[in-house]
Amino acid sequence: MRVLITGASGFAGGYLARACADAGDEVAGISRRGVVPAGTGDGHALDLLDGPGLRAVFRELRPEIVYHLAALSSVGRSWDDPAATVNSNVATAVHVLEALRLDAPSARIVWVSSCEVYGSPGQLPVCEDAPLNPASPYAVSKTAGELLAGVYRDAYGLRIVRARPFSHTGPGQRSLFLASSLARQGAEARIAGADGVRIVTGNPDTRRDFTDVRDVVRAYRLLGDGAPAGIYNVSSGHSISTAEQVQLLGELLAPIRVEHIVDPARVRTHEVMDLRGANHRLRAATGWTPEIPFKQTMADALDWWARQLADQRLSRS
Repeated sequence: MRVLITGASGFAGGYLARACADAGDEVAGISRRGVVPAGTGDGHALDLLDGPGLRAVFRELRPEIVYHLAALSSVGRSWDDPAATVNSNVATAVHVLEALRLDAPSARIVWVSSCEVYGSPGQLPVCEDAPLNPASPYAVSKTAGELLAGVYRDAYGLRIVRARPFSHTGPGQRSLFLASSLARQGAEARIAGADGVRIVTGNPDTRRDFTDVRDVVRAYRLLGDGAPAGIYNVSSGHSISTAEQVQLLGELLAPIRVEHIVDPARVRTHEVMDLRGANHRLRAATGWTPEIPFKQTMADALDWWARQLADQRLSRS
């Protein structure tokens, strides 16, 4: 199967490229750097804001399955520069849809949206038919992209399946994101041989539904393999608070002591307090279920950061 992944050099995109290659797919990836994980396929350096360039890649590759993952994906940074996030994500969505319509109309598309489109839902766990209520510039951009995908599906018959992943983490994620940041701070303390570490966060009570990235990309592949058209939450169905994540880190680091410090400057008044998703629809359509518990995910991320930081020390010595 000829597979094209946008955002192939990103966190989930890299895992997806490896999973597709392991399954025997012919993998190509698009990213600004043109990088895909070694041994997985061909990389194409392209800014997705370049519509003509994107169409040329589609014509060359003739993909049978397209996974659209590329996006500016930080909620926090979207507040710092809302115009950049909205302009980039929405324009990228249009260019990808136009390339699909004109140059790969028979391809199957897994359109990766976000749980952030729900905002603060009235009922938890939130189901796919809940009202859309985006609560950040990032969420607005993903909502717009998802709605555009629905319009193109209805108007042009594109074979689009929309995924709404909830928070996911694992080895290799940037420390810009909370769970990976905690793992990195823990790894730094472990490598330094420290007796204790101070972990500084924002609101300790915010809760998110975490799934291991390896389970998430398995869901994407199952959706790409022929799930009925529709919208699917990719979620565990359970949420964990920031304070509970720090507590779990302490268990993994023992006997290193962990002190949790809350920085009021990091607490956002407009933050969604709890977000977890029902995954019944995905389970029924594909048989998918998350397999890796969050504690194992954090342990793997902690070990990954320890290796990265140790290698950095060696390279500087």
